[in-house]
Amino acid sequence: QVQLVESGGGLVPPGGSLRLACAATGTISSAIAMGWYRQAPGKQRELVAVLFITGPTNYADSVKGRFTVSRDNAKNTVYLQMNSLKPEDTAIYYCTVTWKAGTPYWGQGTQVTIPS
Repeated sequence: QVQLVESGGGLVPPGGSLRLACAATGTISSAIAMGWYRQAPGKQRELVAVLFITGPTNYADSVKGRFTVSRDNAKNTVYLQMNSLKPEDTAIYYCTVTWKAGTPYWGQGTQVTIPS
């Protein structure tokens, strides 16, 4: 059973930066997609960024120019670099990796808090 373990969350002031990491027990070089979602209190889970093995990287409009998703195949790790953080970025951030279409794996989530 594949496991995804996120780390790197925390509390930073507005304008600060964080880098989230998602370590996979599976080989991400064979994954077809990987990325990050987030869920704020009282809201639905939403896409933050997704990297497709065959093509483009998609970002939510609210994070374009501030967040960057990347991967390190040697470490089987997916990253989310978050810069210029805003209070509205406060949420639990979830990593997801898909090896087989229709069967995404999810991490347990990591809390990111940006105080207003």
